[in-house]
Amino acid sequence: MTASANVSSDLTTTIRFVMPPDTGDNWLGITDQELPVAASYEWALRPNCGAVVLFSGTVRDHAEGRTDVQYLTYEAYDEQVEPVFRSIADELRSRWPNTGRVVLLHRTGRLELEESSVIAVVSAPHRPEAFEAARFAIDALKESAPIWKHEVWGDGADWGTGAHDVTDPSAVGSS
Repeated sequence: MTASANVSSDLTTTIRFVMPPDTGDNWLGITDQELPVAASYEWALRPNCGAVVLFSGTVRDHAEGRTDVQYLTYEAYDEQVEPVFRSIADELRSRWPNTGRVVLLHRTGRLELEESSVIAVVSAPHRPEAFEAARFAIDALKESAPIWKHEVWGDGADWGTGAHDVTDPSAVGSS
């Protein structure tokens, strides 16, 4: 695992200390540390953007066909997450060119109930674009990023349900 204090707008890496980038309008990364939900919202604020949409996916106590989920463990193919997150941000900006800032952060390792596993934050001049772009960001991340979820529940453990082939971000939402 690489330790880094900042992630530049052109770099996604596994980071220990989750800090916003010094420059640029993309904050992209994976970390084994708690996700900075409030800080990501604050970072996304811009004077030319009247809307910020923040999605935080949290660990819940059930999954499809599984009750009593106790915790999750996420694994990622770090070297492949970098280009995927960057492609998602690029595709998002091509679809919504007035986008302000984009945050895509995902957590790895063991996560307990109610902890945030992923955040997608988008700022834009108006709420329709911010909502649409944020929805695209989380959907594209879930469909495109090589990140896997292992679930542990009362009577067992297994990989998360709903596995699928990886989709290129440009194909997300196109059907």
